This record gives sequence, C-alpha cells and structure tokens, in this order.
Amino acid sequence: MKPTRKISLIIRILQSFFTSWALMKAGRMEPGNIFTLVFFLLCFVFYGYVDNKLAESRPDVSPKTPLVCMITAVIFSTLYLSVDCPIYIETLTNPLFRLGIVSAAFCGFVVLFYYLLKLLFALAGDKPRLSAVLFSGHYDCPPQLVYTNFRHTWSAKRAGSVYAFYLKHTGLCAFLLCLLCWFPYFLYQYPGVMTPDSINQFEQVLGVIPYSNHHPWMHTLLIKLLYDLGFAITGSMLIALSCYTFFQMCVLAFSVSYFINTLKQYRVRPLICLLITLFYALVPYHAVFSVTIWKDILFAAAVLCFGCTLLRTFKKVFRADLFLMGISGLMLCLFRSNGWYAFLLCFPLLLLYFRKKKKTVYPVVFTIFMLSVLIKWPLMNALHVTQPDLVESLSIPIQQVAAVLCNDRALTDEELELIENVVDLTYIKDLYVPFFADNMKELVRAGHPEYLEDHKQEFLKLWAALGLRYPGDYLTAYIRQTYGYWYPDSFYLVAEAEGVSATSLGVSHTPLIRGPLVIKLKEISIKLGSMIPLYGTLWSMGVICWVLIFSIGCAFVRKELPKLILYLPSAALLLTVLIATPVATEFRYVYFMVFSFPFYLMTSMLILPREEDSGAL
Repeated sequence: MKPTRKISLIIRILQSFFTSWALMKAGRMEPGNIFTLVFFLLCFVFYGYVDNKLAESRPDVSPKTPLVCMITAVIFSTLYLSVDCPIYIETLTNPLFRLGIVSAAFCGFVVLFYYLLKLLFALAGDKPRLSAVLFSGHYDCPPQLVYTNFRHTWSAKRAGSVYAFYLKHTGLCAFLLCLLCWFPYFLYQYPGVMTPDSINQFEQVLGVIPYSNHHPWMHTLLIKLLYDLGFAITGSMLIALSCYTFFQMCVLAFSVSYFINTLKQYRVRPLICLLITLFYALVPYHAVFSVTIWKDILFAAAVLCFGCTLLRTFKKVFRADLFLMGISGLMLCLFRSNGWYAFLLCFPLLLLYFRKKKKTVYPVVFTIFMLSVLIKWPLMNALHVTQPDLVESLSIPIQQVAAVLCNDRALTDEELELIENVVDLTYIKDLYVPFFADNMKELVRAGHPEYLEDHKQEFLKLWAALGLRYPGDYLTAYIRQTYGYWYPDSFYLVAEAEGVSATSLGVSHTPLIRGPLVIKLKEISIKLGSMIPLYGTLWSMGVICWVLIFSIGCAFVRKELPKLILYLPSAALLLTVLIATPVATEFRYVYFMVFSFPFYLMTSMLILPREEDSGAL
C-alpha cells in the first residue's frame, strides 16, 4: 500500500532533516550555519526528483534494486562514519547523547547514499540511453557489428586524416600518447626513481646481497635480465638501469592500449576511449610511477590486463588473449606476495565460472597455478631464495596487540610472559604509531622472532583472547591501520619521491632535463590533486574503492551477474591488503586498483553479448 501524499511529504522532510544533520557534521559546521538550510532544501528537492523520475522512467533493473541500494548505502555510511564519527562526539560525555548524534548522522548518510545510488543505478539500467551516449551503434546489435571498421562511425573525409588514423589505430595511439606524456618524467628522473626498496632489489641484482623473496624474486630477476642486457651493450650502469625503466613504461602503456582495444571491441565511442587514455597519460602519478622501479607498477599493469582478458572471454576467446591471460596471471601471482593469495581466492570461482569454456580456459588457469607453485617453492628452495619472515605478514595483529598494551589493559601473568618472550615492552608506547606498523615489526625483529615462529598457536590464542576481551581497542587499531584504502576523505601526497636514494652502488639521479622551471612544474602537477575539487577524487584510494563497490552493485542491479568475475581479482587483492597492510595510506599498495579505475567504471556500463555470440578459437 502506497503512503498518502501527506505521509510522503513528512517522510521526505525527515529524510532531508537527517541528511542535512549528517552533512553539517561532515562539514564541521555549527547548527546555525546557513548552509544547513541550503543542504535541507537541496536534499528535499533532490529526493523528490529521484522518486518522481524513477516513477516515470522505469529503467530495466532488477526488482531487488532497492535492497542493493540499501545494502550499499549502509556499507558506504559505515565506512565513512568509522573514521569520521569520533570528531562528531569529541566534546560530548553523555553516552546517550553520543549515541544519538552518531545515529542521526548514520541515518542521514544512509538516506543520502540510498537516493544517490537509486539514481545512478537507474541511469546504469537505462541501456538504450546509455548506449546512445557511450557506444557506437545500437546496444543490442550483434557483437560482430563492432566499429572496427571506422567508416561505420565516421567517413574518412569527414573525420580528417589524423582522426581517421586514430579511429583505425585507437590502441596504438593510446600506447604512443602515454609514452609521449610520460617521457619528460623519464628524462627528469633518469635513470629512474629508486627508493630504499628499489636499492635493495638492485643490490640483489649486483650480487651484493643474496636473493630474497621479500621483494618478489621474479621481479628482481626481470630487473637483472634487462640490466645485464643493457650493461652488456653499453657498459654503463645508468643506461642499463634505464633499460628496465623504459621497459616498464612500455608494459604500462601496453596495458592501457590493450584496455582501449578491449573497449573498442565493445563499441565504446572513440571520444570516450580518448578521455580514458588522457586519464592515464596526463594524471601525473601515472607518469611518476611509470619511471619508479617498484614491483607495484608492473603488478598494476598485470591486474588490468588480466581483467581485460576476462572481459574478452564474454566474446570470442582468441589464442593471443589466452596467452596474455597466462602471462598476466603469472605476474599476478609472482610480482606481489598478496597476488598469490588473491589468486588462490579466485581460483575455485574461476573454475566454476569457466566450466562451459573449460577446454580453452582451464588449461591457462591450471598452468598459472602450477607454474606459480613450482616457482614459489621447489625452484626458490633449490636456489636458496630467502622467503619473507613471519613478522612481515602479521602487521595488523601486532598493531592490535600493541594497542591493547598502550592502553594499559589488564593482562594475565601468562599473557605478559608470552609477549615478553618475544619483545621488550619498555619501548612499546614510545614506538607505537597507529597508522604505521614498521616500528612494531622492527621491535619484534630486534627481540626474539624465532620464539614467535616456534609458538604460533599460543600467540594465535593470545591474539584471539585479547580481541574478545578488548574488541574496541582491536577495532580502533584496525580502522587506523587501514582507513586510507576505504575512507574517501583521506588525502595522501602521491608520487612525491624522486631521484635515487643514497647508495654506494654507483648509480645516482642524473636528470637529462633540469632547471627550476622543470622542478616547479613537477611540484605543481603533483600538488594539484590536493587543491582542485573533483580532480582530487582521482587521488583518493577510498573513492576508487567505493567505485569498485558501486560497480559490483551494478552487476546485481542490471542482472549481469557474470560481470562479477571481472571484479573478483581486484576485490580479492583489496581484501589481502586490508588483512596485512603495514601502512594505512600507502598509495602504491593499491595502485592496481587506481590503475584499473576506468576499467571498473566502463565494465559496469558495458552491454554483455548474448550467449550464442561468444565462443572460442
């Protein structure tokens, strides 16, 4: 039974009131601020517009769309308030008042996100209109009628020679445009940006220290291969290192090109493809990362390529795509430690999804799995490659236990003795940083980490017991340790590293272009993300996490559940980061997610081909 007009009006007034309350708190305003009235009026009009618009349009969405909107709105509100709500109640002491303020803000955010999602999901479900904006040709035409032949979209005469070339060679143009825009950074940062992590790998390349899988061994071997090749040809350490840097730039640009060509297969308009290419070519952190010698960069390229190969399986599966699936899948497993665990999470679901294409896809998936296992254990053990220690994977549990100790919580004598057998408690309060686990990890390593190794079960029971006894401390420690990856209002200065860290290995920062103008332009380009609204959201890991969640919701709303396989690798990788991150706001740990940001948005809107149009070669 529908509510009467008067009841609907009262409900909308209450919704707008609570939303204006939430926005007032989020904006750090006083109740008498004029903008609280502005928020109320805007919300009142917006909620009425959404209700009326959806009543008229009736988009092609699942009947469960309101439920998906509500679940997603609750997730968004919980993520936002987990970090923000302590500020709302910091001046209040009465528990009832504190609960009331947080509840009012939570209700307001849930209503706001619910209506925003209703509108966005409705737009995503309006396939004919969406197709007219994003795609060439009608959205329901057979996938064979793609615009590979650019004359179906524009005639060569009308388009002009340059645009005609772009229409015909969209992927190649994306590759070249990225390299062209990144090349000044290559010249300025020559032979590449090298942080202490990079120096550690370079020491392994030169044989100064033994091989270790703390930084992925396969990535170190790739650096060594290109370095040795460059050094054999030129005899210069700088040129040899720059060979790897330029190779990394090419791989990153290739992944963009492959993504653009994949969109072209789905008839995405050339202008949209160009805008996506400009995101990669012009947003400066892509350029800086393209010349930074980190494992995370090629890993991000592998994640995007792997996602594109999964997207291409909705159409015909070509041998070249299967080959790239295998290569990118191996990089996914071997170029970051958490990539292997993410692949293990995905493995059974990939087998389940591809059961109808098992003759073509199963061999690739099993090859990725088997080669990864052989490399990670028999091969590395035979070559005496050192594996990361246990402490490296226990960042969050160590931080949670440290938070309990810093809060002077009561522990039994047996619990204290167990902890003291590993670490000296004298320096816990001095070294504990809620957002940074390395201090605690080094304190454990300076103690007796071998005791921790030998008594894993006892420490697991201790960690669980303290968590049950002091859940508030654990939750607070976890939020502080991970908030940067899911809270959308945390800004982190990205890509500010430059040059080569101090080392006696014989390499140094040797810019090929220099001068105060170059330095100032680089500084401004990096800082613009903290100054300009909307553009700044591209620098927020939390915003991109929300986009991933929204894209997953779109798959349910549009009744396109097969699309969930596209987001599975990224979601599994994000989960592994949230389980073991040592730093709360390290952009490069989720650079794979940032690099795949346009992939999430575009796949949420793409029209899947009919079942009979897919196949294999």
